[in-house]
Amino acid sequence: MVANFRMPLVALAMAMYFSLLSVSPALAGMVDSVSSTLQGSSQAREADIRKVQVALETQMVKEKLSAYGLSPEEINEKLQDMSDQQIHLLAQASDGVLAGGNGLGAVIAVLIIILLVIIILKLLNKSITIP
Repeated sequence: MVANFRMPLVALAMAMYFSLLSVSPALAGMVDSVSSTLQGSSQAREADIRKVQVALETQMVKEKLSAYGLSPEEINEKLQDMSDQQIHLLAQASDGVLAGGNGLGAVIAVLIIILLVIIILKLLNKSITIP
């Protein structure tokens, strides 16, 4: 009786082996050249700074920052002193300010503007005093 099931059992084991444990051949190909990370990071930093400056030029952000006593010179000076990661974070947040949209978009834009103002105030070591 075992002899009758031996062939189907071997066939089933081989089918499972080939379907579950099959290994595809390795693929190889040409790889694109990558520019220098120093050059790429400086270009990314400049692009992020441009995004932040465009967001800072909006009337609402200018009013908020001037209400906290920050001059444009102080803001530009602080932008130059920020690390690449901080600039990138501000650029990502400023994308939402520039996007606009419906009522939900306006609420999100206001929240992002407030976030930008708070981050800049913290980086300038300024405090918010409520009379």
